[in-house]
Amino acid sequence: MKDHRMTNRLDAITSIETFIIDIPREVPYLGPLREGESVNAKGYLVRKGNRSIYPASDLSVVIKITGESGKVGWGETYGIAAPEAVKAIIDNLLAPVMLGRDPSDAAVIHEDLYDLMRVRGFFGGYYLDALAGLDIACWDLFGQVTGLSVTQLLGGKRHDRLPAYVSGLPRATLKERCDLAVEWVGKGFKAIKFAAAVSDDGVVAEMAALREAVGDGIHLMVDLHWKFEASEAIRLIRKLEPYDLYFAEAPCQPEDIEGQTRVARGIGVPLALGEEWRTTYEYRPRFEARAMGIIQPEIGHTGITEFARIGVMAQAFHTNIIPHASISLGLFMAASLVSTAALQRVPYHEYQHSVFDRNLAFTDGVMGCADGYYTLPEGPGIGVRPNDSIFNYIRKV
Repeated sequence: MKDHRMTNRLDAITSIETFIIDIPREVPYLGPLREGESVNAKGYLVRKGNRSIYPASDLSVVIKITGESGKVGWGETYGIAAPEAVKAIIDNLLAPVMLGRDPSDAAVIHEDLYDLMRVRGFFGGYYLDALAGLDIACWDLFGQVTGLSVTQLLGGKRHDRLPAYVSGLPRATLKERCDLAVEWVGKGFKAIKFAAAVSDDGVVAEMAALREAVGDGIHLMVDLHWKFEASEAIRLIRKLEPYDLYFAEAPCQPEDIEGQTRVARGIGVPLALGEEWRTTYEYRPRFEARAMGIIQPEIGHTGITEFARIGVMAQAFHTNIIPHASISLGLFMAASLVSTAALQRVPYHEYQHSVFDRNLAFTDGVMGCADGYYTLPEGPGIGVRPNDSIFNYIRKV
């Protein structure tokens, strides 16, 4: 008897290639270096405001999957710290197992790869990041073969465009950050988030100054960068509420579910969480605890399969979705936009303007952000491809 799956498959994966992309930038992510901060010999800096490490350049891992049809799927994953680890996991563990698989089985492949390391630290970190990039590329190849967009493959389009909030005000002084916020409002954007990690004059003072600068009717959010104990966070957020805070993000350490839940119940604005979580298994206990009113899935961590499942779970818990956007060449941003277009309850999508706008030069396709809205990619798969200029920035390993 013939194998039904073999005779009816759409394509078969014949090769998987990975590339570390390293694009220099004049000003590091989150803005100029503060006193006591410096770039080390490996090109990283530690932000004193949140004790987290960041690259001085834009680092990313790009994946190319080719099918026997000759069609190509492109993916990208979170690679801002030690991207060589992600590349090694893909090249040595995951790519050989994927060869010969049918990209139309994208969700099944994701589950199979997830299971490979179940007893060896599979739950998060670099292994799941590697899985995310492969998953995006697999869904993209699925779309290329069928001629359908990821939005269609996930069930259909709910949004023709997505509202964008401006993320970060990378300037050295509070006055300069307020002036930049006013500039964005003048460009038609109605929502802005500032970062507590670089609020040198204090978070409350920053919020007060921004509200005075932009006036009423503009949504202001704050990223607290996991800096606070729960009671401290509640007290701080309560001080921000009179300035009409739209949401407070990541006040407590990511592993502190009890603290997150205490904050969510102790404040009068939505709590936003989730950029660092990669699976429904991490989201589920927070949903059940009602630990947040907004989730922020980062598709560079989740891939399309888990992103879509998390989105459906959010709907079941009546929770809004405002996807996170990190340092990206633009490929996983495209994947995030086309996947988000299939979801309900999406008031905004994050807009990392200092990264997104510049890196559009390295991709081809219909994608952009202006006048407060994202233009969604068009065409099959994720709708965006890297152009040849990307190969000028491949890091040799």
